[in-house]
Amino acid sequence: MSKTEIDQVTAEFYGAFDNRGGKAADVDRIRRLVLPQGVIVCTAPTFTAYSVEEFIAPRERLLSDGRLVEFSEWETSEETRIEGDVASRFGTYRKSGVFDGKPYEGEGTKTIQFVRTPEGWRIAALSWFDNP
Repeated sequence: MSKTEIDQVTAEFYGAFDNRGGKAADVDRIRRLVLPQGVIVCTAPTFTAYSVEEFIAPRERLLSDGRLVEFSEWETSEETRIEGDVASRFGTYRKSGVFDGKPYEGEGTKTIQFVRTPEGWRIAALSWFDNP
């Protein structure tokens, strides 16, 4: 059951950014999926380390101000290792949408560290890079 639960948390994380069909992206759910002390790091194109709130704020604006519409991202491959109450997932993803009126696509790699909490599996840390 643990792998299924981790799959669900991962899909929810990716789904938080979906604003296709005029629906509002639900980036607020990241506050539920990632531990409040979680660390989120982008290594490329620019190295940036974020707190949960620092990560959410600019994405919430971008996905709600009309600049990035019809956006979604999804996992394309993954490898998950679970040992007791910790898990690590290494995967690739794709994303697409319309940014400032122009088609936008990309892909990259994410690694997600999970811990099992009394409330279920949560993300403790996430790192990613976008392919050039």
